[in-house]
Amino acid sequence: MTTAHTTLVPTRRWRIGGLLGIGVLVNYFDRISLSVAAPQLQHEFHLSAGDLGLLFSAFFWTYAVLQIPTGMVLDRFGVTRVGRWGAFLWGIAATLTACAGGFGGVFLARALLGVAEAPGFPVSSKATGYWFPRRERAMATAIFDAAAKFSNVIGVPMVALAVVHLGWRWGFGISALLSLAYFVAFYVIYRDPSADPKLSRAEHDYIVQGGATSEGVSQGGSLHLLGYLLKQRKIWGLSIGFAAYGYVFYLFLTWLPGYLVQTMHMSILKSASFAAVPWVFATLADILVGGWLIDHLIGKGYNETRVRKGVLLAGMCCGLAVFGATTTTDPYIAILWITVALSGLAAAAPVGWSLPSLIAPHGGTGTVGGIMNFANNLMGAVAPIVTGYIVGATHSFTNAFLVAGAVLLVGVFAFVFLLGPIEPIPEPRKKDAMPDGAAIAGGSSGRG
Repeated sequence: MTTAHTTLVPTRRWRIGGLLGIGVLVNYFDRISLSVAAPQLQHEFHLSAGDLGLLFSAFFWTYAVLQIPTGMVLDRFGVTRVGRWGAFLWGIAATLTACAGGFGGVFLARALLGVAEAPGFPVSSKATGYWFPRRERAMATAIFDAAAKFSNVIGVPMVALAVVHLGWRWGFGISALLSLAYFVAFYVIYRDPSADPKLSRAEHDYIVQGGATSEGVSQGGSLHLLGYLLKQRKIWGLSIGFAAYGYVFYLFLTWLPGYLVQTMHMSILKSASFAAVPWVFATLADILVGGWLIDHLIGKGYNETRVRKGVLLAGMCCGLAVFGATTTTDPYIAILWITVALSGLAAAAPVGWSLPSLIAPHGGTGTVGGIMNFANNLMGAVAPIVTGYIVGATHSFTNAFLVAGAVLLVGVFAFVFLLGPIEPIPEPRKKDAMPDGAAIAGGSSGRG
């Protein structure tokens, strides 16, 4: 009966899911444009390797530091308003980069990009919680998470073509135009379910009755909620585990081409084609395992916690294939090990991103997502620096990959022993709530 009923329900929610996926894709085009344009920037502005390192880090520091504050802002002002402003600022930051006149201008523009994109993933996670029943949450999350991986497959050549034929400024100009186009699309299309005039009553009932996250703000003040969440073992398990995932993800995102050039003695062009292979398989694993398989098994009646944690832990353990890359000098075998590692991590990632909407107390999804993504993206700044230091000191990636594997083991431990069952954290006690902290349950009264 469930399958038959599902096929009769309209599909407005999947259009929203596709919109969020496009947003993350454009978001990552903005991020990777600097790495593609770096050689021309270095030549034009006479930058040292150290200068480039600072430019690469500018985005991650502001992005990571603002994860928790923007999560709190998201819980206070909602997906629609924060999502609109964020998308608008993406385009402004990319435009400023294209117009920059030197190191300082590019650095400030990249720092602003980190500020603008800080709400991106928490917005998508919170919106997915509103729009999708629990039985569809994995696939909906996989759509926007897979876009981050797929951006490496199509974004790098797209930006590279613009840089080679039109100059580095157009590399940022193309991403700026796409960002502003997404802002218009988000402004026109996105509404929370209770405010969307194109969402039918049948689909709205299907979403709500399927366990979608209720709309509204938290019962306590933002700082009160943050303090309460930081005392929860589940939050620490989720954050430490996802930070471990982020360490390995960002290591490969930033250093994979350099590893292939330095250790496997490939040309830059050949390394680019080899580096695309793991990301293609990671995209497929993200959607098929982290998305479809989880929803399929839960729909069949399997225990939700066991399914989600099973995929989460299996994916993290597959990530330990990074150890295998230390045992070979054959580029084909090395890329096989790396493909297994990235595919496993990609399968685990949608589970991680679905957890904030599944475990957060009422109105706290954005704050939980902000805490988790702060830990994750702090590794975006740490992993490239640590890897660079190790490679510079040893002239080898072996120890760098061993460190990555050890970090993953810590993450597996956190998911097993700290996260616990995938169920909502209890609401903060009302007597501890701030005086003006009454819940505002937007949309819970039904559709007019």
